[in-house]
This record gives sequence, C-alpha cells and structure tokens, in this order.
Amino acid sequence: MKLLPILIILFSSIVSPIVASTNPCTPDASQPKKVAGMILVFSEEFNYEGAPNPEIWSFENGFQRNEELQWYQSKNANCKNGCLVIEGKKENFPNPNYIPESKSWKTNRQNVNYTAASLISMDKKSWLFGRFEVRARIDTAMGAWPAIWTLGIDKEWPSCGEVDMLEFYRPDGVPSILANVASGTNVRYKGKWDSVKKTLASLMAKDKKWPEKFHIWRMDWNKDSINLYVDDELLNTTLLSETINADGSNPFLQPHYLLLNLALGANGGDPSQSGFPITFEVDYVRVYQTKK
Repeated sequence: MKLLPILIILFSSIVSPIVASTNPCTPDASQPKKVAGMILVFSEEFNYEGAPNPEIWSFENGFQRNEELQWYQSKNANCKNGCLVIEGKKENFPNPNYIPESKSWKTNRQNVNYTAASLISMDKKSWLFGRFEVRARIDTAMGAWPAIWTLGIDKEWPSCGEVDMLEFYRPDGVPSILANVASGTNVRYKGKWDSVKKTLASLMAKDKKWPEKFHIWRMDWNKDSINLYVDDELLNTTLLSETINADGSNPFLQPHYLLLNLALGANGGDPSQSGFPITFEVDYVRVYQTKK
C-alpha cells in the first residue's frame, strides 16, 4: 500500500505536460501559438544572425519624415539572439544630400548626428485583414520614438490609411504609448485620426518593470473594424464605417504592409543627454487570417 502514492506521483509526472512560462525579459523561442478559427499565414521569428531577411524587408534611407534627427541606414538593424535589434546611435558625418541655402530640412542639415533604421515590407509582404501580433521591447529613453505600423499599398498618405499598432513618444512632454488609425480628408496630407494614448506612468503603476519587458502589440482587423491591443488589453477600436476617404474609398479595404522603425528626436524629445545606443527589439511578427 505504501507504493501507491509513489506510483500516483510518477504517473502524474508522465502524463502531465510541463508548461514553461515565457520569461517576459527574454525572447520567446516557442512555436507560434494556434488561434481558434485562424491560420498562421506569416511568421518572422528573427531566429538567425545578421541582416534581416531581404525577401521580407527593405530599408528606408536617409532623412524621411517629421523633421526627425536620425539618418536611416540598414546597418543599424541586425538579428541576434532571437531578435531583430534596431539601434539608435550618436554618429557624426556629412549629410550626403547637403545643399547650401536649401529650404528643405532634409538637405539643409550639413551633418548627420544620429542614425537608426526603418524596415518596411512594401512590395514584398502585405495582407488584407487578420490578426497581427508583434512581440517587442521598447527603449523609453528621452528622444526615442519606436513604432510598429502599417500603410496601405495604394494612394498617397493619408488616403492610403495608416495603423499605428505602437508608437512611443512624448505628447505634451508626457511619455506615452499610442494606438492610432488615420484615413484621408479633403485636404491633401491632412489625416483624420482616431488616437488613444496610455501614459508610461500608468503602465508602470501596475508594473514598475514594464520598460524592461517584452510586450505583445496586436491588431485585429476585419471588414468592419480595427481593434488595437497591448498584452491583450484593448486600447482602441476604430469602425471602418468611419474611415472613408474624401473620394469615397476606404483605405482599410486594401492590403497593408508593415513598418518597424526607431526614430529619434521630434515628438520623441531631445536625445542629446540620453545614453546610447537606444534600442528597439522585435522578437517576432506573426499574422493570422480567418480560415476560408
């Protein structure tokens, strides 16, 4: 009779699966989870070393938008230890596009003082509807402006449509994460925004180690709505009935491609006193779509 408890323990250890919890401060090496009623149509796990996969990603180059400080270059993005690591760096070299007396901010800066990287899947990977999941860890240093976002494949901005699954910057000087959706208006280059922000202070009130951890940013997008989440907390819901462009088109009834970038300066604040490199780490990108 004394053997019975031992046998029960041994049997339980054999039939009970060992569930390993994911360390929130390290990359997740587990296989993509299954989502009921959906199939995994794209997975970029970054489980390789060196430059990001050129069959998936292209790079933006130089000065791009918002009068940000960084010069985008591909060498600031590398895959290592199971993550894509985008680094913002302090550097100093002549602006290759410098034009004395130019009125354009892109060409009247004589020097480049900061560098970073922006990856885009344009013309390589795009999707219409689905669940998008990106696990990433952001740097909350002054000056950092990391983003996970999508743009539509047709029409100029903002009539192409923009979804910001993640932005982190400083609206009115307050460090915050933002979840945004933009569509076009009858004024060129003026977007109609549906924007929600959550302060870093409120996130850290619940978890003081929030900036040290990876988090899952998610978009659930279908023909009726776009729902944006972080760690399964719903941040923003946008109805597609409210995203009609001035010409009657809807930018969210077309495929979108993905952008992963780290900007510096502008809305991110002044990075001059921050420690470098500033990093943006992306563990994986996964896209699920409804079974047909």
